[in-house]
Amino acid sequence: MSTIRGRVWKFGDDVNTDVMAPGPYLDKGIEELKKHCLETLDPSFPKQVKPGDIVVGGANFGCGSSREHAPSALKALGVGAIIAESYGRIFFRNAIAIGLPAVLCKGISKACQAGDQLELRQEEGMLLNLTSGQKLAIDPLSPDMLRVLSAGGIVPLLKAIAAGQTAGP
Repeated sequence: MSTIRGRVWKFGDDVNTDVMAPGPYLDKGIEELKKHCLETLDPSFPKQVKPGDIVVGGANFGCGSSREHAPSALKALGVGAIIAESYGRIFFRNAIAIGLPAVLCKGISKACQAGDQLELRQEEGMLLNLTSGQKLAIDPLSPDMLRVLSAGGIVPLLKAIAAGQTAGP
């Protein structure tokens, strides 16, 4: 995994998957769904988020239903990573499964503001706020999760294994 740098889009605690992937747009396809991702919390988000930007959440980010569409909408918008105090378990697993880095970082809610520039250094276990200069430790992901992320998700990893481009599990 390479270093990820991006502008912060900050959200609070208990951000539900229903606001990331609103029900009325679930059957309209990812292009339509991403236009409404998180719009009820910040109407400018789906219009102004840029590839590589970083979503910062508080506690229990991605709670609610098990909508796999929620991390898919964020990834389709080009979000480079999600960093939160804690995650809804299924959201966290779904994000990793599609190759979207989801990182745990205690204190992230107080350590940055919307618009700050962050640099995620996964291999070093560190997050740097380039705006303030503050460094924070991140919880390491397992080697298996890092492998999935490096491949771009479970499906690309399995295709690479099947093609003999990488060793199996």
